[in-house]
Amino acid sequence: MRNVFVDGYNVINSWPELSKIKEYSFEAARTKLIEMLQNYAAYKGCKVFIVFDAHMVKGSLEKKEKLDNLIVIFTKEGETADSFIEKYVSLIGRKAEVCVVTSDSLEQQVTFQRGAIRMSSLEFYNEVIYTSHKINTKAKKNTSVNRDLLEDRVNKEVLEKLEKIRRGY
Repeated sequence: MRNVFVDGYNVINSWPELSKIKEYSFEAARTKLIEMLQNYAAYKGCKVFIVFDAHMVKGSLEKKEKLDNLIVIFTKEGETADSFIEKYVSLIGRKAEVCVVTSDSLEQQVTFQRGAIRMSSLEFYNEVIYTSHKINTKAKKNTSVNRDLLEDRVNKEVLEKLEKIRRGY
């Protein structure tokens, strides 16, 4: 299974729609990112780790929340998202397929050296939007194709008799 590590605030600052939302509320931008990546992870069948910095929050402890194939992580005090991602990539980078999403060029170089594929936040944005369109198209197609109506399978005479029975004639 592919593991995707996402530098949460880097992505929020890079994606046009999230950048607009964060002007009003960072929490709303985080929630929107989580929703988008839940769909992406489910459709792609990969495990996505969204890592948010909490290194400047006094007394903050590391927090993890698992939502199916999506894991949301808030780092502990004194730990950046970059250092968290580097640590995990060092552990699994050459044993499993790992992709790191960040536009931080230094972070991209470090994680690449440790065995991960790197992707910029904007490249990932395009991939997530494309996947979202595929999900929507497939959902629309499935609802229209899978409509299995009685009228489509039964001849007209039988259908009329059934309707009379239903109405009590």
